[in-house]
Amino acid sequence: METLFKKHKMFISHTSMDIVRDMINKVNWTKQLVAIKGSRGVGKTTLIRQYIRMTYGENAGEALYCVMDSIYFSSHSLLSLAEKFHMMGGKHLFLDEVHKYPTWSQEIKEIIDLYPYMKITFSGSSLIQILNADADLSRRVLSYTMEGLSFREFLHFYKGIQLPVYKLDEILTNADAICGQVNATCRPQKMFEEYLRVGYYPFYDGDETEYYNRIENVINFIIEQEMTTFCKIDTAYTRKIKAMLLFLAGNVPYEVNIAKLSAYLELNKATVLNYLNSMQKAELIHLLYSDNKSVTKMQKPDKIYIHNTNMLNAIGTDCPIGTRRECFVINQLNVNHKVEYGNTTGDFKIDGKIIFEVGGEKKSFEQIADLPNSYVLADAMEYPIGKKLPIWLVGMTY
Repeated sequence: METLFKKHKMFISHTSMDIVRDMINKVNWTKQLVAIKGSRGVGKTTLIRQYIRMTYGENAGEALYCVMDSIYFSSHSLLSLAEKFHMMGGKHLFLDEVHKYPTWSQEIKEIIDLYPYMKITFSGSSLIQILNADADLSRRVLSYTMEGLSFREFLHFYKGIQLPVYKLDEILTNADAICGQVNATCRPQKMFEEYLRVGYYPFYDGDETEYYNRIENVINFIIEQEMTTFCKIDTAYTRKIKAMLLFLAGNVPYEVNIAKLSAYLELNKATVLNYLNSMQKAELIHLLYSDNKSVTKMQKPDKIYIHNTNMLNAIGTDCPIGTRRECFVINQLNVNHKVEYGNTTGDFKIDGKIIFEVGGEKKSFEQIADLPNSYVLADAMEYPIGKKLPIWLVGMTY
């Protein structure tokens, strides 16, 4: 126990408070059981440590932070830790990467039954199935999903520029004023181009090569460790998953031909569709359908996008700028909105009512001219021209 207290102080005291993401104020930390899910590398650990430092200080006492793959847990149970922590007056357990502890769900359920005044906040992979865990936590847990940096957060995180979150409806009705506010603080187009390369993950330190190496490590960890554990994919097929990701990146936005993809990977169609669904849950790709309401488990998607533009660059393909633009739009809007493939009505349909066509500064309204509630999101623009809006505006929505 003393070892955990020492590690707690070391972790928390070394946590930088220079920039704290807005999500720290969205999480209801007072609830008895809180889960923070997300892909590897998006900043879950930093957020939890920052909250502890802000609320409880650096020393363990009322709060205790534990990394669940610590060697301590090779000979001690989480349940016994909670008992000792309770006897010492502890009130709030923070369990990082809880999915690395095999019986986490059963023991957490028992802890909150035994010690109803103890709070537990835990983080885990985007793939952990809290609602279907061995112990039913669904009625008690308050779950949050953490994303990578939005374009707005990138401006704050790396450039020191603070701007408010704008709802999509605000952007569509008040684009001139919002663009005026942004342009008064920075040159958004130049910074947007930088964001597409290195802005999504909060660990860029100025070295693009090292940054992309770290993203590749994230991809490998997700495929080799998390997907084999949570999606029950045989380790012998991880190379197939990587091959699929590389193939998709080289063809993004991939208009899906499952037969062609199956032949390329030498897998049957059902297996390919299963892998695609698992890759979406793992936040490696986005699957787009023309009608989200009628999607079935084994239905082929209409288009496939790599999850974010930085991942797309890290995979090493020389993709056209048009691909990166569309990848950016779905990545940003998918956080708070339902995004569908527009098919013959623009590139994307948002929440079943807003049509977006995406392109360069010379993009016209020709394809969506007669459609109500339709807009063009165009690159290389700082101010809107009518319903033709700068594409970076959708990066201000979270």
